[in-house]
Amino acid sequence: MALHNTLGAAGEQYAYEFLIKEGFIVRERNWTINHLEIDIIAERKGTFHFIEVKTRSQKNGYDPRKSINRQKQQNLINASRVYCKMHQSMHFGVQYDVILVYGTPGNFQMEYMPGYFRMPTRTYR
Repeated sequence: MALHNTLGAAGEQYAYEFLIKEGFIVRERNWTINHLEIDIIAERKGTFHFIEVKTRSQKNGYDPRKSINRQKQQNLINASRVYCKMHQSMHFGVQYDVILVYGTPGNFQMEYMPGYFRMPTRTYR
């Protein structure tokens, strides 16, 4: 496994452990359908949290939030809709969160951003 993949997997494990400690029920990790992927799907207090995890070895001026652009957000929204439909979970609330992990395994720092973006409201004319 390439070094960046190993670091990413360790970062996702760190985020997973954080979520468990915070009382989330983790339903899925690295859930995929077609070309869409969600890093972590968790549940807490009647809300599904669709979570994107970004791991970097250091905070060196690059803001990993920039990689969570409109296209990435739309992919997460599309995947979450499929997941909810497949699991007949339309009565749950939905929230899109981001977890940023910096450092190296054993020395990670983390930033959790709940509700990082919202599903756009549809308007009809």
